[in-house]
Amino acid sequence: MRQKNKNNSGMTIVEMMVAIAILVVAMAGFTLLFLRSWKVNSYTIEMGQASFSASQGVNTVVGYVRKVRQADNGSYPISLAKEQELVVFSDYDKDGITERLHFYLQNEQIKMGVANPTNTIPKIYPTDDEQTNILANNIVNTISEPIFYYYNNNYPGDAVNNPLGSPVNISTVRLIKIFLKVNIDPARNTNDIEMQSFVELRNLNDYDRIK
Repeated sequence: MRQKNKNNSGMTIVEMMVAIAILVVAMAGFTLLFLRSWKVNSYTIEMGQASFSASQGVNTVVGYVRKVRQADNGSYPISLAKEQELVVFSDYDKDGITERLHFYLQNEQIKMGVANPTNTIPKIYPTDDEQTNILANNIVNTISEPIFYYYNNNYPGDAVNNPLGSPVNISTVRLIKIFLKVNIDPARNTNDIEMQSFVELRNLNDYDRIK
């Protein structure tokens, strides 16, 4: 009598279903890990780009503030010095004419308003900005975190009276610190990127010599 071969060379349906289930779970886990990794890397890249853009904005502010000078109508080089707002006079477009530059924070953006003097005699600067440029985005400084800090010519030797208290006596300002906090999504990540830069108001050294 012929004996039946009980050895099966293939997989049973149950074994195949189990193998497929394991493969699906593994693929799902890999996909989830990939998505999470992609989100983290994407956020890091976007934060880096925002930080770089803000750094360029700070450099722009520093460049104009460093070269502040007397206005074409004779006004002092600094017109307003507040924690979140700064108004100075500088040659914005290098045309020999001194423009009024207004730096301020609005809607998480550092903006620069520009106003030209009139051609009349005496020259007059308009009360409002004539054009506005956005220098930096994603700025999350709060009211209690100033963007501008002001120092007199005794700094850093005099750390007691510096930075200058509010209201600032603009005639004593010789150094300004610009401090920005950058975050593209504060609700997602509270770790802000912080950057700061000091700028010396070179032309105001003449006022020290006059005294």
